[in-house]
Amino acid sequence: MEKQEPEPKPLVDSNSTPKPNTNTNTSLAAETGMVIPSIPSSLLPQPSWFTAKRLLAVFCVINLLNYVDRGTIASNGVNGSRKTCTKTGTCSPGSGIQGEFDLSNFQDGVISSAFMVGLLVASPIFASLSKSVNPFRLIGVGLTVWTLAVAGCGLSINFWLIATCRMFVGVGEASFISLAAPFIDDNAPVAQKTAWLGIFYMCIPAGIAVGYVYGGLVGDHLNWRWAFWIEAILMLPFAVLGLFMKPLQLKGFSHTGSKKPLTSPLTACPDEAVSNCNHGLLPSQEDSKDGSKCAPSNLNQLTRFWKDMKVLHLEKVYVINVLGYIAYNFVIGAYSYWGPKAGYNIYHMKNADMTFGGITIVCGILGTLAGGLVLDRMNSTISNAFKLLSVATFLGAIFCFAAFCFKNLYVFIALFAIGELLVFATQGPVNYVCLHCVKPSLRPLSMAMSTVSIHIFGDVPSSPLVGVVQDRIDNWRVTALILTSILFIAAGIWFIGIFLHSVDRFDEDSEDRVSDVERANSPPLLEKKSTEPIEVSVES
Repeated sequence: MEKQEPEPKPLVDSNSTPKPNTNTNTSLAAETGMVIPSIPSSLLPQPSWFTAKRLLAVFCVINLLNYVDRGTIASNGVNGSRKTCTKTGTCSPGSGIQGEFDLSNFQDGVISSAFMVGLLVASPIFASLSKSVNPFRLIGVGLTVWTLAVAGCGLSINFWLIATCRMFVGVGEASFISLAAPFIDDNAPVAQKTAWLGIFYMCIPAGIAVGYVYGGLVGDHLNWRWAFWIEAILMLPFAVLGLFMKPLQLKGFSHTGSKKPLTSPLTACPDEAVSNCNHGLLPSQEDSKDGSKCAPSNLNQLTRFWKDMKVLHLEKVYVINVLGYIAYNFVIGAYSYWGPKAGYNIYHMKNADMTFGGITIVCGILGTLAGGLVLDRMNSTISNAFKLLSVATFLGAIFCFAAFCFKNLYVFIALFAIGELLVFATQGPVNYVCLHCVKPSLRPLSMAMSTVSIHIFGDVPSSPLVGVVQDRIDNWRVTALILTSILFIAAGIWFIGIFLHSVDRFDEDSEDRVSDVERANSPPLLEKKSTEPIEVSVES
């Protein structure tokens, strides 16, 4: 007679009444009569090495390096000057990129903007992928591309090769600029969100200014190629960090098997979840609801992308904010690229790189921090952000315009410094609006499309167009005044935003809403690994 195997015991005795368990999904228990079992600790979200402040610091350094590269290629030491010949036939050799490749002002402007081709294509792709691939891992991929492309710039032998490398620099930047700000916004203290964003975006003027000085020094003492190689070496550790460290989570995107969005984003992906999802591949909330796998079909990805794009374009607050940002960035982009050269020609500055670098770094840091702090003090709302944007930009435009009207160098420096202080106060508020006028799962796409728009319609055309205007009129002062007047348009567009009906959607994500109280009560970021069971969705 065969020995019968004992029947497995059920998880719950059908004749007994299950004991209440506050750690289970009550709605699911009511439907199925099942108690959700605890899962192994290896599947629990692991505490990350990052704290909120460490994350901010690392992202600030990366952002600084991105914009050091922008300032470097604009500096006289790296960008250089064209070969010139007198009427008598005496020619002086050029310097830097422009001199070595014998570029016109238009070609020189194209090199400055070429990276935007890669940025335009890659930003929406990275934003869309963030719903199925861990955003932190995407940042690592982007930084790796950036590092290789910048090193390639130093190896370039002609105009077309360096322009191509600049395009791939744009691809590398795309992932970071789309995804970094949502991470910071998630983890900043509620009462200091704009200030933290201000600290992050402070790295834009600071990086450009450091790039002016750094490019000038390296170009004068070594060679313009070394400026790019050193940048690549400095970025390499951060690329490795993003690729191989346990990936972090972003608010609005759930762990594998969970339908609830994260309320404490600074936790690492569980080991099994990471390995099962190809090193960071995770489904979004929408994928979980549809029962889809880690890798949704390309058709679903495309459909979801166009659906999200439609939502963005129907949000009037978002559209007005980006339109003002485009006009603003048209001016700032041209200032950053042509500023040192214009200052050298108008005021005969002996060291235009150092002068413009000094003004930009001091006023950029102080202005960006002040803008964030003022909005937090005013009470961070979208309407207040538009008020600050319009007033600061209008006053800044007045001072910058007046500065170029004076012939005295010291008067110019004083007025232009005040103008830049006011203009840079917009960085925190404008990005606060981009992040808070859409629901959390749309923030990567919101930041991506904002960035693409302000560059493709802003500083991409502005650099070569200013070069064309200058080639035609051959008067840097008039060119600078025409350019500065566009800041008044930006102020007017943002002024319209004050009167729009606005809703802060930071805590809105379909039916899963996370209140400020819940977010404030989230466990500390470095809290020891919890041994309590967590909620797991079980399909009946």
